[in-house]
Amino acid sequence: MSGLRLDVNFVDYLILAIYFITVLGVGFMARRAIRNSSDFFLSGRSMPAWVTGLAFVSANLGALEIIGMAANGAQYGLMTLHYYWVGAVPAMVFLGIVMMPFYYGSKVRSVPEFLRRRFNRPTHVFNAVSFAVAQVLIAGVNLYALALILQALLGWPLWLSIVIGAAIVLIYITLGGLSSAIYNEVLQFFVILAGLIPITVIGLVKVGGWNGLVEKVQASKIGDAALHTFSNTANTDNPLGANWIGIIFGLGFVLSFGYWTTNFAEVQRALSAKDMSAARRTPIIGAFPKLLIPVVTVIPGLIALVTVQGLGAGEGDLTYNNAIPLLMRDLLPNGVLGVAVTGLVASFMAGMAANVSGFNTVFTYDIWQSYIRKDRPDGYYLRVGRIATVVGVVIGIGTAFIAAGFDNIMNYIQALFSLFNAPLFATFIVGMFWKRMSAWAGFWSLLLGFLASLTLYLGYLGDVFTFNSDLEESFWGAGAAFVTAVVVAVVVSLFTPSKPESELRGLVYGLAGSSTSGETIVAADKVWWRNPVLLGAIAVILAVVLYIPFW
Repeated sequence: MSGLRLDVNFVDYLILAIYFITVLGVGFMARRAIRNSSDFFLSGRSMPAWVTGLAFVSANLGALEIIGMAANGAQYGLMTLHYYWVGAVPAMVFLGIVMMPFYYGSKVRSVPEFLRRRFNRPTHVFNAVSFAVAQVLIAGVNLYALALILQALLGWPLWLSIVIGAAIVLIYITLGGLSSAIYNEVLQFFVILAGLIPITVIGLVKVGGWNGLVEKVQASKIGDAALHTFSNTANTDNPLGANWIGIIFGLGFVLSFGYWTTNFAEVQRALSAKDMSAARRTPIIGAFPKLLIPVVTVIPGLIALVTVQGLGAGEGDLTYNNAIPLLMRDLLPNGVLGVAVTGLVASFMAGMAANVSGFNTVFTYDIWQSYIRKDRPDGYYLRVGRIATVVGVVIGIGTAFIAAGFDNIMNYIQALFSLFNAPLFATFIVGMFWKRMSAWAGFWSLLLGFLASLTLYLGYLGDVFTFNSDLEESFWGAGAAFVTAVVVAVVVSLFTPSKPESELRGLVYGLAGSSTSGETIVAADKVWWRNPVLLGAIAVILAVVLYIPFW
């Protein structure tokens, strides 16, 4: 892998060391504020909106996002913008305006707990266990990706990078819980940008500005099609191999809403906000940076496409996944290089910390406290949470070696999402808007939706079904899971009794609870710049407007 080796010097290592020390320092400082389990798992619900909003984006700016979206930028061109403008922003706004009042107002501590109260215990167990498994699998992916990067760039052996990365995340989460994860995510957000912006700026200068980049991309192997987002999507004759129905329904609706609205690793950031208004604004504040992140992910992918000779090999140093590392090697001077390496390391750690803090909360509250050891004093659950953090990280180290068996990490993740998130989203939406949906309908729609997606995935691996690409399979898998779950929810509800309305208050749309906030507009919301609906509308309009020059 020596083709990627960076020429790092003492200054670069010093920057990385300062970052590691700062992150651990944040953990030690956050520890002082922890008095009970709510402080550890939900930051005592005390965070201001701008902190939770930046943490919300940063938790998603994991390695996969940066390495994966730059790789997609090189491979599919500006079609990758769909992952942001159709595939993220509308769902983030929907979460803030429609879903957060239920999550925050019902005072649940996790997404599985919401399902227990809306449906029943079997639904709760199934979701809690599958969520815990998915989180450690994804934490392993982040860890493996971190190790690959450090091995390629700095020459560290894989096992050493995995252990160091895991140890640092382990220490600051075990010490400071969610607060420490969130404050570090805000720090990581700025470190990541500081590392990526120089790549975009120096790269654009090198290719002769935006116009120079456009000319060179038109002359490249993906050609002019790489510079458009929707104009070639009437059929599948475009770099992504998807038509507009797949993009809007599969990615923009099922995959994206499934991810952003039910993924507890994200929702947990909003649950830690100090009041309902801040909780609703959290994902919406996050949507604004999300609109512009392609500038430091997709554009570098295009720059790599036109400046790195032979990018897009099947294996070796020139795979698409290495677009960002190759640019770092070719463009950045020492010092700036240290910041960029630190930015990449920060992105992996942000992603992994989000998985681990989601895992320890669901394990402690939804598995241990609900079914194994009930009614213990609060300090006991705080200890369990710290032990669960250690266990989660150790399992993550194990799953990192599973991830090593997949040649394209992004496809592995999308497959996981279409299995777990799509049926969950369907169950949620029907249960939240239709009070007749019964408790058992929740369980069966989750289970059968999961099995529908699994059937498609295994059939695709066994060549029973054919798709243009792995990503197209995950779009269809998500769609199949969604449709199956909705149909099952309706059919089972017709044959089983629904819960009495008194048990559904605050959990179903139109049945206000004693404390739902849909009724009371916090004074802050009357100020226009703190109004979630207005801010959300601005974000969605911006997403549409941004598409116009790249249609």
